[in-house]
Amino acid sequence: MKIFRLDDLDAERAANEGAYLRFLKERHMSAGLYALSPGDTDTQQPHAQDEIYFVVSGRAYLTVGDETATVARGCVVHVPAGVPHRFHHITEELRVLVVFSPPEG
Repeated sequence: MKIFRLDDLDAERAANEGAYLRFLKERHMSAGLYALSPGDTDTQQPHAQDEIYFVVSGRAYLTVGDETATVARGCVVHVPAGVPHRFHHITEELRVLVVFSPPEG
């Protein structure tokens, strides 16, 4: 069993001065913590893996393909592999748990 504490992951991510921290990589999936502040630009490109986003905190718009929705704490979103997507119009500090399957490179 592996247990991760969100506060510890966020501190490690911030110490590494990055928006994303991968904290788990297994044979069939990987997981990370993604953080964006109001005014930040989400520069991610489409991924080769399916993704699940779980919004831990914050509020923003998320565009996946040609669909846009508001996301906030408690939202769970599936992003299919290869589809362009990005968070934008971030109004509150955004923290998102990201699960990739298969695992990201």
